[in-house]
Amino acid sequence: MHYPVVIHKDTNSDYGVTVPDLPGCFSAGQSVAESLDNTLEAIACHLQGLRMDGEAVPALSAISTHQQNPDFADGIWTFIEVVL
Repeated sequence: MHYPVVIHKDTNSDYGVTVPDLPGCFSAGQSVAESLDNTLEAIACHLQGLRMDGEAVPALSAISTHQQNPDFADGIWTFIEVVL
């Protein structure tokens, strides 16, 4: 699965990454590479938690759907591949 993620950075902060298709799933790091590595781990933990709770994994959406959200207006979009 390829999860769309948005990377954002505020002045004097680490890089933050949000996974819009998994509400509550986000991560951060001091570099883009570190933040994406941490996000892969966050997605895996989030999916494991959903499975343990017997909840369905939310469907993936297109990046274009999320780009309409003003919360992500200044973000940079990419995908993270997750092997289930």
